[in-house]
Amino acid sequence: MLKFNKTGKIVISELEDMNFVISEAQDILDLIGDAVSENCNRIIIREKNLNPHFFRLQTGLAGEILQKFSNYNFKLAIIGEFDKYKSKNLQDFIRESNKGNMIFFVSSYDEALSKLRPRV
Repeated sequence: MLKFNKTGKIVISELEDMNFVISEAQDILDLIGDAVSENCNRIIIREKNLNPHFFRLQTGLAGEILQKFSNYNFKLAIIGEFDKYKSKNLQDFIRESNKGNMIFFVSSYDEALSKLRPRV
């Protein structure tokens, strides 16, 4: 399910299964477990891999899932087109996440790699 790319000492995993939908925290824990077995703490997923409830903050799914990345000290890049979501709260959440160094909402694979690679 995960593909692993090694760049120097850094391993970045990517969820390859475009039909896999992350609908609960356990789904993320399974991915994190697979990544840890490869000495990896960075994951790329796509917007379509996330249950649509993720983008409705009032459901709590985004917070529950993203908390797992924080708990396990994992970096995450989510590739998608996020401008289509009109919720001010969601847009604020995306903007604040992108200011940090753990969770990134990006528009391309290259941008995801750039965010997940260590800064020199």
